[in-house]
Amino acid sequence: MTITQLYYVLAVAENKNFTKAAEKCFVTQPTLSMQIQKLEDELDILIFDRSKKPIELTEVGKKIVTQAKNIVNESYRIQDIVDQQKGFIGGEFKLGIIPTIMPTLLPMFLKTFIKKYPKIKLKIEELTTEEIIARINDGHLDAAIAATPLEHDTIKERVLYYEPFVGYIPEHHKLHNKQKINISNLDIDDMLLLEDGHCFREGIINLCKAFKNQVDEQFQLESGSIETLIKLSDEGLGMTLLPYLHTLDLSEKAKGNLHHFEEPSPAREVSIIYHKSELKMQIINALYDVISSIIRGAIAFQNVKIISPLPNKNSH
Repeated sequence: MTITQLYYVLAVAENKNFTKAAEKCFVTQPTLSMQIQKLEDELDILIFDRSKKPIELTEVGKKIVTQAKNIVNESYRIQDIVDQQKGFIGGEFKLGIIPTIMPTLLPMFLKTFIKKYPKIKLKIEELTTEEIIARINDGHLDAAIAATPLEHDTIKERVLYYEPFVGYIPEHHKLHNKQKINISNLDIDDMLLLEDGHCFREGIINLCKAFKNQVDEQFQLESGSIETLIKLSDEGLGMTLLPYLHTLDLSEKAKGNLHHFEEPSPAREVSIIYHKSELKMQIINALYDVISSIIRGAIAFQNVKIISPLPNKNSH
């Protein structure tokens, strides 16, 4: 039994197709099929039910795949040990970032990080929290930046910063003349929100729920982007809440519509998250150090109340 054979098994289990798996592994299909056949012969069982389309794992195959993931992961750790011994911080690193963090945080740290660690090949993808968790668990992401706490057994979280919510309240809105707003002022039916699937949306719903027992989720309008929310708000369709970093690049006119909360400000916790197997920790630590040192200059808020991004959760 070889690690290569197990790696091929994982590729077929994921792609449910021998040809696609061979392409992903950069080998010919006969080579991949032969190695998996050898493994099945050695174990005297079938890992895959080839009569099904797409190919399915047998019951014993499912158990083998679970164990194979652990073995392949542990084999990567040997390279990790060598890299750390040599003090090498480089190689490919796959990072996921949620959509409400990507456009503001990425330009803040990317240039500095690339300059400081030129040997790291960063591959960055914008993904929802749900996609991020699945990909970290499947080994397709090395780490991610997301709103936490997420309460997942397999995932570790390391807090980068706390980002306050800021009210965006246009003129002619009943709350526009209030200098500072309170959570109790918020009316969910008058709130423009992001579409379902965004954890920032869940945070706002949880924030409103903290003060109102009943939340009628009949929102007037939802959008895929924060920029659109601001435009809709300017059209007089309601107020919205923005993550603090999104307020820094607004025009002076738009900044006149910003209203901060009375302290403690409601805020989201933003963390770097990664698998509990802790692979590529030297790169994760490098990312953490660069981002947290840059963010310290941008967010000076201390007195905050963390709002959970989990559906149906009240504030932590």
